[in-house]
Amino acid sequence: MNQTSKSRLTPIDAAIDALLQNLPVIEETETVALLSANGRILAEDCVAEINVPSQANSAMDGYAIRVEDLEGETGTLAVSQRIAAGELGVQLNSGEAARIFTGAPIPPGANAVVMQENCSLSGEQLTILQKVSRGENLRQAGEDVAAGSRLFQAGHRLRPQDVGLLAAIGKSRVEVKRQLRVALMTTGDELVQPGTELKAGQIYNSNYYTLCAMLNALNAEVLDFGIIGDDFNSTRTALREAAAAADCIISTGGVSVGEEDHVKAAVEAEGSLQIWKLAIKPGKPLACGIVEGIPFFGLPGNPVSAFVTFALVVRPCLLSMLTCLNPFAQRFNINAGFTALKSGERQEYMRCVIADDERSGLQLLPFGNQSSGVGASLSNAAGLAIIPPYTSIAIGDSLDFIPFSEILN
Repeated sequence: MNQTSKSRLTPIDAAIDALLQNLPVIEETETVALLSANGRILAEDCVAEINVPSQANSAMDGYAIRVEDLEGETGTLAVSQRIAAGELGVQLNSGEAARIFTGAPIPPGANAVVMQENCSLSGEQLTILQKVSRGENLRQAGEDVAAGSRLFQAGHRLRPQDVGLLAAIGKSRVEVKRQLRVALMTTGDELVQPGTELKAGQIYNSNYYTLCAMLNALNAEVLDFGIIGDDFNSTRTALREAAAAADCIISTGGVSVGEEDHVKAAVEAEGSLQIWKLAIKPGKPLACGIVEGIPFFGLPGNPVSAFVTFALVVRPCLLSMLTCLNPFAQRFNINAGFTALKSGERQEYMRCVIADDERSGLQLLPFGNQSSGVGASLSNAAGLAIIPPYTSIAIGDSLDFIPFSEILN
């Protein structure tokens, strides 16, 4: 990989750093039922008040024994009791074994469980056929979670497995940051909603549906400000109304340099513009600023550009407003299965599929059409491969790759 450094546009990392320094933080919290907590940002540390498991239990079906009762590696014991999950056994005396099932509490005195496959039972006489070690097949109290341990700290974004872990310590409700209220508007006289008949020159408003779905995945409350026509005064009015109702404003379209692109000018009239034009491809015409104290993100109108700029810039900003500890999507290193000439001054986010080559392992291959207007590429690709500025790619080069699964939840 051959790279030189040069840039005339704002690099994306510098833009994100600047935005994060000036974002307002949501302080309000709410307590929600655990079943409604997935994807929410914790506003409290979660500390276990109990051990999980609460007491030692069997890791499988078999027989609880006292290892010291065996003669060498094997031995014969009398089965004195039967313990199912949810039941409590009694003291296990010398020379005795207890029939036990997965998850059942270990009876007092026992110190190992023998798998039933390694035993032979004749009446009530159990013969151990293989060596058993002390502690074998036992799950100790607190082995999963120890009482007093902190499971998650404030700012953690809950995942399904986290919700399950909180349920395991008995939590039924958690304190989380309240939902973000996001004003979403799309601009353009050519836009119409799906379900209506297209007239000449019109297109369906796909960006609204994509962005609304992405915001829903972040548990945001979407305030629909509809389609704003290509008119300066209408755009200013919509921005003012959105700023009064929401925590942030997101628009698509109208941020380029055409005569009908009024969003940039309207933002400057109602507030201030912090960033305009990023050194990325696709997604260069991104406008970020402040409208009456409320963050504004003006995304490009092309569907791929709107998707990419939301995923890379807006998403981490929204999560940061909720004080999320890890607002950025995880990246992975995967080798390129293609060649590319030296890129230009913009960092490229190439839509790629993942191929599994028998000799080379996993490889990234570009989706055929990389145009920013080809929304189908987002549905057919697995994620975004990052091509730094002024960089040529050879087969086998290691590339940073952001799977869509990392930015769509």
